[in-house]
Amino acid sequence: MTRKQRVELDPDTVERDLARLVLTVVELLRQLMERQALRRVETGDLTEDQEERLGLTLMLLEDRMAVLRGRFGLTPEDLDLDLGPLGNLLNP
Repeated sequence: MTRKQRVELDPDTVERDLARLVLTVVELLRQLMERQALRRVETGDLTEDQEERLGLTLMLLEDRMAVLRGRFGLTPEDLDLDLGPLGNLLNP
């Protein structure tokens, strides 16, 4: 009969780890949106006003990400995941 191991969870660690996971997903989506926006700008699909609003929105999102990372003591590198042979998630 095997003895069950108990998992000791520290509430501070759980909150930080959950924040890290959520911020990683948000950062991935932010980078994808930024790439799509650049493609649309390069192909001329947007008006000058739309380009301006899009650029402002992406800058605000990046600033908010920095604030949230700071709140949880995370760096941009903390959000990157090593996918083994596929490379890194956020910085391939």
